[in-house]
Amino acid sequence: MAKVKPILLDGNTLTLEQVEAIARGAPVEIDPKAKQQVDASRKLVQSYARSAKPYYGINTGFGYFANQKISSTQLKTLQTNLLKSHASGYGAALSLPETRVIMALRLNTLLKGHTGVRFDLCLSLQSLITAGIYPVIPEYGSVGASGDLAPLAHLALPIIGEGVVHYRGKIMPAADALKKAHLSPLQLVEKEGLGLINGTQVMLGVGTLALLDAMRIVDKADQVTALTYEGMVGRIEALDPLIHRLRNQSGQVESAARIRHELEGSYLFNLKTKRSRIQDPYSLRCGPQIHGPSRDAIKYALQVCERELNAGTDNPLVFSEEEEVLSGGNFHGQALALAFDFAAMALSEIANVSDRRLELLLNPHMSGLPAFLSPQEGLCSGYMAAQYLSASLVNECKLLANPACTDSIPGNVGVEDHVSMGMTSARKLKKLVDNVSVVLSIEMVVAAQAIDLRRSGPLGKGTQKMYDAIRSVIPTLTEDRILFDEINQAVELLKNL
Repeated sequence: MAKVKPILLDGNTLTLEQVEAIARGAPVEIDPKAKQQVDASRKLVQSYARSAKPYYGINTGFGYFANQKISSTQLKTLQTNLLKSHASGYGAALSLPETRVIMALRLNTLLKGHTGVRFDLCLSLQSLITAGIYPVIPEYGSVGASGDLAPLAHLALPIIGEGVVHYRGKIMPAADALKKAHLSPLQLVEKEGLGLINGTQVMLGVGTLALLDAMRIVDKADQVTALTYEGMVGRIEALDPLIHRLRNQSGQVESAARIRHELEGSYLFNLKTKRSRIQDPYSLRCGPQIHGPSRDAIKYALQVCERELNAGTDNPLVFSEEEEVLSGGNFHGQALALAFDFAAMALSEIANVSDRRLELLLNPHMSGLPAFLSPQEGLCSGYMAAQYLSASLVNECKLLANPACTDSIPGNVGVEDHVSMGMTSARKLKKLVDNVSVVLSIEMVVAAQAIDLRRSGPLGKGTQKMYDAIRSVIPTLTEDRILFDEINQAVELLKNL
């Protein structure tokens, strides 16, 4: 097996492709060049910490307590207390791929050199990733205001030997995992607790991975639509490039080209093919016009994320060259929250239109085939209940498409008087990815059944490949059977196509 190339983090050059590689387990290393900037900002923080003047987050309390000056003898305790008090999450743990990515994203931010932590802290975080010690991060607790305070506190606890972690397939106290890995906990110093938890890396990690999957889903939606074209004897002229170039919407042009490419060589291009409709219903005819905007929306959201990968999101931020420590609000998650909510609406529409194409396939008045594509009408219900599942998922998709970022609930006794709820936006998007995958999988299986019942002629190069893949695991429906198994098989199949 080829050795996986390590991802070199320097705070400035991380890419979406590298994020995916990290999620899959690629090693993470620190670019030695980053040390100089990290050390320079740390030196400035140390000088501020010794000052009699209050500097937020360095020698003061946090949030509402910003006006409380902390004595020099208590500054280390202040940072540790911050992690413990803010580790207030609840719910299921984020997945290990998500956790790996979030750890790497936070490390990348520290290496940017505007946080004021020691280089030793960066090394400590990298050691956890390398050792496979992954903090248990509950999915609930972030409001996306001063970033993802609660989940990032859970991420940071193992650095000081606290909290709970995944290690070698087991969940255990962080102190035990550190001992087994021959690592030592780190004593935090001025600003390091704050430097670990102020930022958007949790919502960014969860949302970015969901968006990358969402883009693949739009591609698969185009493939599945092509299969439904085959099953419905769709009118191919609706995919003509002349139509889509005239609209001048890039996503639409791309989706139309992809659907048409899948159908190359199909009987649908044969002028002798008989059709019962002058025009197809919108869910088929306007497939590119519906999928395309979703493609564009998700691309936009990914661009927002790609910028955020290398962003400085701490507060205060340390500018060593200018010898300034400036308080601001780069931790606020609104940019991501809006992007994720936009993508959620876009992805929900993919499920919505897929369910309508499913209706075309199952409706004898639209397909000209037996109702529900039943092998024996009356005795067999065919795929009737599969549409119930699709409808239930689409219903949830529509609810999940409602934005989270428009619902700000103030906190910190009014200091944090507008929050982004970006983590909610990211979690909704992740759930949408799962739901839409199932809806498309149902359409895919039912389209294959329609093709079998119709037997109209040769399929396209792409659609034949998809049809063969389906039939390699799911046989033609010749009598009623339990659909649960084949729906699960179809979901796994679509994922790997």
